[in-house]
Amino acid sequence: MLTMLAIGIFLAIRGFGSDNAAPPSKYERILQNVAEMIRQGHFSPKDVNDDFSRKVYAKYFEGLDPEKNIFLKEDLKSLRRHETRVDDELKGAPVEFFQEVSKIFDKRVEETKKVYEDILSKPFDFAAKETYVVDPKKTDFAATEAERREAIRKKLKYMALERFVDLQEGRDKNKDSVRKTDAQLEAEARDRVRKTMNRIYERNRKTFDEDKRFAVYVNTITNLMDPYTEFFPPVEKRYFEEQLSGTFSGIGASLQYDEGNIKIATLLTGSPAWKSKQVEVGDIITKVGQGKDSAQDIAGYEVEDAVKLIRGKKGTDVTLTLKKKDGSLQRVTLTRDVIQQDEVFARSAVVEQNGSRIGYIYLPEFYISFDDPNGHNSATDVAMEIKKLKEAKVDGIVMDLRSNGGGSLPAVVDMVGLFIEDGPVVQVRGRDGRPMVMRDKDPGVLYDGPLTVMVNEFSASASEIFAAAIQDYGRGVIIGSSSTYGKGTVQRAIGLDPDNFMSNNSELGSLKLTLQKFYRINGGATQLKGVTPDVVIPDQYELLKYRERDNENALPWDEISKANYRSWNGGYDLQTIKNLSNSRVTASPVFQQIKKNTELLAQRNDKEYTLNIEQYRQEQKEIRALAKATDSLIKANQELVINYLPADQERIGQDKNKQERYNAWLKDRSRDIYLDQALRVIDDIRNQQALAKSKKEQQPVKTF
Repeated sequence: MLTMLAIGIFLAIRGFGSDNAAPPSKYERILQNVAEMIRQGHFSPKDVNDDFSRKVYAKYFEGLDPEKNIFLKEDLKSLRRHETRVDDELKGAPVEFFQEVSKIFDKRVEETKKVYEDILSKPFDFAAKETYVVDPKKTDFAATEAERREAIRKKLKYMALERFVDLQEGRDKNKDSVRKTDAQLEAEARDRVRKTMNRIYERNRKTFDEDKRFAVYVNTITNLMDPYTEFFPPVEKRYFEEQLSGTFSGIGASLQYDEGNIKIATLLTGSPAWKSKQVEVGDIITKVGQGKDSAQDIAGYEVEDAVKLIRGKKGTDVTLTLKKKDGSLQRVTLTRDVIQQDEVFARSAVVEQNGSRIGYIYLPEFYISFDDPNGHNSATDVAMEIKKLKEAKVDGIVMDLRSNGGGSLPAVVDMVGLFIEDGPVVQVRGRDGRPMVMRDKDPGVLYDGPLTVMVNEFSASASEIFAAAIQDYGRGVIIGSSSTYGKGTVQRAIGLDPDNFMSNNSELGSLKLTLQKFYRINGGATQLKGVTPDVVIPDQYELLKYRERDNENALPWDEISKANYRSWNGGYDLQTIKNLSNSRVTASPVFQQIKKNTELLAQRNDKEYTLNIEQYRQEQKEIRALAKATDSLIKANQELVINYLPADQERIGQDKNKQERYNAWLKDRSRDIYLDQALRVIDDIRNQQALAKSKKEQQPVKTF
C-alpha cells in the first residue's frame, strides 16, 4: 500500500510548479507533499475547501497564542484575505499566510513583553474579588490593547498569588529564619513570576524560529484531519523514534533546568560523558556545537531543546562548553554512542502475599528498535521476564499497562501470543474498507496461569489492543478505570522527499499519517470508546477530559464483522470475580474517598480561578484536606512485600544510580493500592480454579 501511495504522490507532486512557474520554496514543497499524502493516503480525509481553510485560519492564531493574550482581534481581521486561501496553498499557491502572521506575532510579542514588565513593576492587590478564566473556549482575543493588558494582568496576578501564598506559608513554618514582611514576600513573588516570564520569552526568541512556526501551521492543518496526523521536521522525527525505541545516540548524561541554566544531573556509567572524566555532575552547559561547527548558546533553553541538540547520529561528535563549579569554562568534545534508557524497558518483580508468590511485569510502552534488528523489543523482553518469573515459581502474573501510550503494532501481536494459542489478535482496516486480521501464528503458550492486566485512562493504542484481545479471549481479567484512552488508529511516518519517501532521513521532514483503524476481534473499534475493564476501580483522573472522546477532531467509533476465534477456558466465572472485587472496593474507605475527591475536584475543574487571597486560601485548604485524607488512608494500608529477582540484582550490579532508581520504583509499588487489588483478583482466580478442580475430583467415577 505504501509503495503505491508513494508512486501516486510522486507523480502528483511532479506536476506542481509546471508551466514555467518559479521553483517552489521548501515550505511550499512540504505543504504540497503533505496535502497530497493526506488526499491519497489518509483513512478519512476531509474536503480541503474554503470552509476547511477558514477553520485552519482561526486555529493557527490559537496555535501560536493558545491563551489568546498576544494577538488582537484586529490582527485576525487584517489578514482576512487569507481566510479562504489556505486550501489554495495546499494545492500549490505560494505560502504566504503563516509568514504574514509571523510578522504580526513578533510585533505583538514585543508589545506584551513591555506590558508584563510594567505590570510586574507594581504590587498586586490580592484583596480585590475577581477571577481569572483559563479555558480558551471561554475567552476570545482582545478587542483593544487595554483589554489585552487586563487579560495579561490577571494571568500574572494569579501566578504571583500562587507564589505569594507559598512564601507566606514557608515563612510561617520556619520560625528561626529572618521574618520577612508581606510586602517583601509580595515583591519576591512578583520577581519569581518575572524570571519565569523572562525565561519563556527568551526561549521563544531563541528557539521558536520561522521553521517551528511553519511546523505549527502544518500541524494546524493535519490535526484538523485527526489528532495524530502530524508533521515532523527532521530533528523531531529522530526524537520521536528515540522515544519509541528507548534507545538513542548521545553522551549518557541526564540534564536538569536550574534558574535559566542547563545542568548535568547524572552520568550513566560507561557512557561517553562518564568515560571522558571531564564531565561532572553540576556542570552547566553554556554552548553546544556539532563537531567542529560554531557552537550554539543555549541560555534560556528548556531541557528538551538542549537534548535535541546534544543527541545525534552514533559516531558523530558534539562539543560542549561547560561552566565548572569553580567558574572556569571548558570545551569538551564527545563522540556520541548508543544509550539505552532502562526505565522504558520491561521490568519485573515478585510480590509475596497471603502465602502466594505473584509475578508483576511493568511495561511503560510497546517499544521496538527501528534500526537494529537485535535491539530491544517489548514482546521479546516481556517473554524474558515471564521466563524469569516462571523460574521463580510464581502463582500468577499481573501485567501493568497503566499510562502505557502504545507503540509497535507487531510487538503487541507477538506479546498477546505469549498468553494464547494461535489465533487472531487484532483487525486492521484501511480506507478501502477491507479488514486485515493480524494473527499470532505460534500455537505455543509461554504462560497459561492466572493473569490480570492493569490499565487506566492513559493506556492507549497498543495497550488497548493487548487488553482487548485478552478480554475477548477471556484469557485474563482487565482491571482499571472506567475505560482506556480510546486511540484506535494506525499511523505510519513517511518521508516528504519526493524521490525517497521511505527514507528515515528525509531533508524536508516526515508526515505521521493516519492510514488505518484498529478493531477488536469481536468486531468493535477501540477508537473513541477504548476498552472497558472487567473490574472498574475509582480513579482520581476519571472525570477529567483527557480521553480521545474529548478531542473534537477524533475519528468516530464503528464496528466490523467478528473474527473467528476460540475463547480460553480459564476455570473461573468472570461475574463472580467482578462481584468479589466490587465488594472489596465498596468496603474500602480509600477508594470511597478517592471517588468522593474525584467528583469534588471535577466540579472545580472549570478553569476559572479566584484572584482573592482569602478565597484562594480557602480553596487550597479544601483541596489539601481532600489529598491529606486520601494520603493518610493509603499510608494506613499495609505495604506490599515486593522484591526484584536475583537475575536483576546481578544486572544492576555496582551501578549506584541504577540501584537507587530501581529501589525507588519498588518502594513506590509497595504503596500501590491498585496493584494490591490486581493481586487480590489473582487470588480470586486461583481460589475458583482450586474449587473447580476439587469438585471435579470429588465427582464419583461411573463404570459401565
